[in-house]
Amino acid sequence: MKLPTDCDTITEIRSEIDNLDQQIIELIGKRFSYVKEIVRFKSNEEDVLAQKRYREVLEKRREWAKNQNLNPDTIEDIYKTLMKYFIDEQMKLLKK
Repeated sequence: MKLPTDCDTITEIRSEIDNLDQQIIELIGKRFSYVKEIVRFKSNEEDVLAQKRYREVLEKRREWAKNQNLNPDTIEDIYKTLMKYFIDEQMKLLKK
């Protein structure tokens, strides 16, 4: 993996971005594995929604975003979308 400043062409930068995106998606897949398994410890929809945990996750991700000089509102939006998807998938598993 090259540092951004070590890339000599737009093609190299795009290639590195593609590599990073692939890693991000692989990590989301790993996170999803845990999300699916946690359903074993939940017995109802309220447990799946876990509102307190939901708020805590968003607060912590906002903090992490600030530490990386990223817009915390944007990161929160990304996580809201991601968690909605995971919650929907947990609901399907819970009903089985």
